[in-house]
Amino acid sequence: MSSTDHLGALVNLRDLGGQPTDDGVLTRPGVVYRSDAPRSGDRDPEGLEKWPPHVVVDLREDDELLGRAHPMADVTEVRRVPVLTDLPRSAPDTSDELSVFYQRMVRQAADKLVEVFRIAVEADGPVLVHCAAGKDRTGVVSAMLLSAAGVLPDAIVADYARTDKNMYRVLQRLNLAPSLPPGVTEDIVADLMAAPIEAIQGVIAEFGEHPGAAAGWLRSHGVTSAELGRWHDKFLAG
Repeated sequence: MSSTDHLGALVNLRDLGGQPTDDGVLTRPGVVYRSDAPRSGDRDPEGLEKWPPHVVVDLREDDELLGRAHPMADVTEVRRVPVLTDLPRSAPDTSDELSVFYQRMVRQAADKLVEVFRIAVEADGPVLVHCAAGKDRTGVVSAMLLSAAGVLPDAIVADYARTDKNMYRVLQRLNLAPSLPPGVTEDIVADLMAAPIEAIQGVIAEFGEHPGAAAGWLRSHGVTSAELGRWHDKFLAG
């Protein structure tokens, strides 16, 4: 087995089930997965309730795909929802800039976020949401889906922060990771690749300006009470 064999599968993948809500109910596993971008030849992940997902939602832009078909298009339905199309594409350099970038996504890409929500509501099986790293765009979408079900803010933050420990391998998969000199470990460079909780807290605060958090935000952008009810029924354990 090669030393990079661990990169032959998704490295920032998780099920959004098991998250606590303000009513003490947990989100149901096997409804929403989040991850980094799948690659051709990836092994099936272990430990998930159902695979492949019923629908894959790809949040990346056209220029990120390099004209290639999605690697999962032969095994499941792939829906493309490029959330950054109408936003500036410069990469944020600090946690403050990242917070502004996330909040801009909520404000300026609301139609795309609503589209993802409706795909998740209507899917007949698990939905996988991903971007490139599974951190920024996927983090905002995941926060919306969790908040719309009433998941506690601290649990949303904790889920987002789980990406921290995966980022070096994500960058390796994207061919962006630096070669570490002898004696330098992944832990040492972790701060440079962090998922700062302040960024996702800003998104939660943005949703929190509406009654019911993301549920109220979605209502303000045309989502109906019936759709929100279907999401609760689907995502929350009975």
